[in-house]
Amino acid sequence: MEEPARKLFYTIGEVAALFQVNTSLIRFWEKEFDVIRPQRNKKGNRLFTQRDLDYFHQIYHWVKEQGYTLQGAKEKLKSTPVEPRQARLNVAENLRKIKSMLLELKELC
Repeated sequence: MEEPARKLFYTIGEVAALFQVNTSLIRFWEKEFDVIRPQRNKKGNRLFTQRDLDYFHQIYHWVKEQGYTLQGAKEKLKSTPVEPRQARLNVAENLRKIKSMLLELKELC
């Protein structure tokens, strides 16, 4: 998944494109997971926040990549706090830096 440009709101089409799924799946997950609460503009179009995207990332990971059922993902969501995606990316970047430093040390010895 490609990281989108930082915006305040994302349309349903942008969210669907980010996850490479149909907009119908985004609407379905919105109904299934009550933590996703998009705002609506005057025309009634859904506008998702970065927080909604963080939930979508976690749900997508559990359902599509880990093979959880929707019920399993709902239970996991209740028991596991969802951290912002940027925080997870920062941790991953820090781990890559540490690995690089350790490999350099290994070469020196």
